[in-house]
Amino acid sequence: MLLLQVQQITKYFGADLILSNIKLELHDKDRTALVGRNGAGKSTLLKIISGELSYDSGQMVKPKDTSIGYLSQHTGLESDLTIWEEMLSVFKNVREMEQQLRNIELQLADPANYEQEGAYDRLLSEYDRLQETFKEMGGYQYESDIRSVLHGFRFFEEDYDTCIATLSGGQKTRLALAKLLLTQPDLLILDEPTNHLDIETMAWLEKYLQNYPGALLLVSHDRYFLDQIVTQVYELSRQEISVYHGNYSKYLEQKAEKYERERKLYEKQQGEIAKLEDFIQRNLARASTTKRAQSRRKQLERMTIMDRPAGDEKSASFSFSIDKQSGNDVLSLENAVIGYNGEPLAKGILLKLSRGDSIALVGPNGVGKSTLLKTITKKLPLLSGDIRYGSNVQIGYYDQEQADLSSNKTVLQELWDHYPLKNEKDIRTVLGNFLFSGDDVLKTVSSLSGGEKARLALARLMLQNANLLILDEPTNHLDLDSKEVLENALVDYPGTILFVSHDRYFINRIATKVVELSTEATVEYLGDYDYYVEKKEEMAELARLAQKKEAKTRKTATSFVNKPSYQQEKERKKLERQRKRRISELEEQVTQLEMTLAEKEDLLCQPEIYEDHEKSLEIHTEVEKVKSEIDQLMEEWTELLEESDA
Repeated sequence: MLLLQVQQITKYFGADLILSNIKLELHDKDRTALVGRNGAGKSTLLKIISGELSYDSGQMVKPKDTSIGYLSQHTGLESDLTIWEEMLSVFKNVREMEQQLRNIELQLADPANYEQEGAYDRLLSEYDRLQETFKEMGGYQYESDIRSVLHGFRFFEEDYDTCIATLSGGQKTRLALAKLLLTQPDLLILDEPTNHLDIETMAWLEKYLQNYPGALLLVSHDRYFLDQIVTQVYELSRQEISVYHGNYSKYLEQKAEKYERERKLYEKQQGEIAKLEDFIQRNLARASTTKRAQSRRKQLERMTIMDRPAGDEKSASFSFSIDKQSGNDVLSLENAVIGYNGEPLAKGILLKLSRGDSIALVGPNGVGKSTLLKTITKKLPLLSGDIRYGSNVQIGYYDQEQADLSSNKTVLQELWDHYPLKNEKDIRTVLGNFLFSGDDVLKTVSSLSGGEKARLALARLMLQNANLLILDEPTNHLDLDSKEVLENALVDYPGTILFVSHDRYFINRIATKVVELSTEATVEYLGDYDYYVEKKEEMAELARLAQKKEAKTRKTATSFVNKPSYQQEKERKKLERQRKRRISELEEQVTQLEMTLAEKEDLLCQPEIYEDHEKSLEIHTEVEKVKSEIDQLMEEWTELLEESDA
């Protein structure tokens, strides 16, 4: 079923053309990614589709009953309610219907409704209708759904009564996404949903979105995430849009094949044009060949001239180098404790960096990864333990918050002030390599976008020529092309790297080791992210097997110690025979009572009975009595069965 059709949409901001003749179709169950450079117009298009922005020309077609849910890139949930109350508000209609059902149940139990003609039947009919609708709307499972989604976003039962207004920005963003997922719109639009998520939460979100009942439209710079979810990719480039089928990796392959195919066709046509023009030039003036030359000229005029295929837009271009090599032992921490204001976050930290290592530091949000990096770079004091730096170690630090990039200096001044001995031409060349060209270098730093600040911070880091790079979320705010350039630069880097990242593809390309940080210790894994996940699953399976074996051993030991005597065994068998007899008796009694119940319920359906309100009330009372007896007998039957199984 077609959910949305975008036809020839064009959008200007002032005189600047942002989107041109955009065509896009989304069907039920589609899993679609929207990709493109920072500034290509992805967020603008999402806002147009969600109805938050107008467009200048074209049209959007969607069925009236299609619901659209949109989460923008920097949305945080603002509310004075608790977490649980806010999530319950999603199911306001369901809860109102639940209250209606409870009210009807009270009316059905009221004898006065049996005395009014048709009142009981009307109530029963309304109750059946509401109950069916309530079930279809997920009325019997909405609280379970809330708990499941909150748990996936790392909010647990002890957090439910927390007021949302007291939470951090990242927590509010996660709650905004949780609330949107619970609404389950027909079309779910997410702009960078993996921001503020740790690796474990991203893995949960992937599985959730893979099974999402509606259609998805995603913008994300996480290639691993896109590869796991999407089945088609729309690319925005140079104000226009192209569609590719498959996940992100397939899109890259198809895009390269398309460019190569168009390049060959273009070159072939250019060859044909050159031959025609050459023939016309040589033969037009000669009387014997002028007609043939004129024919070739008409052929040339009728030809549809292909445009030169546009390759990729310009990417940043840089590499990291070092002034001098460090010693073999670069850095070591032993039994370290880290934290803020004397309050420990993590302890028992053991970390050793040797020259050439590229170590990824992973762990849940809030465990202290950024704190550890700031401690190593001496921005925070070590609470206890030992930290040692090797010989000739020069540290270059990339802060994910870019806290010191908020000045009113121009981009040119900001970089030049850090390296005043370089001439302006060299500074401008470096900035050009990071896509700051022309008037871009005169922008004030405080006005830059997140992606531009990230590129400026990387430019500053590159000029440092440090032999130990400490990187805190270096891929945040970078588009997919810039990420690839950064990866290539780090792969070729001759120094040592310690980095924090939630980008699993990035970890796989860069890391030679993974160190997992918890509040109590660190664990080292000698491989990339996929190896780390594999080993974690292997260790979890071994722990389960060990637990199972221990339980079996304990059961055998208990069985041996408590082995009954002959008399005890005889008594046990006697009790078991009695239980079985009683179970059979109960089953017979329940069968008889169910037959009686069926007869009495049939009587209630007969006109002469339900029209006689006194008789109807009498039989209804008997029905309730029989049901009560059945419930009591079934309860005893269940208990006896459980005892027998035990």
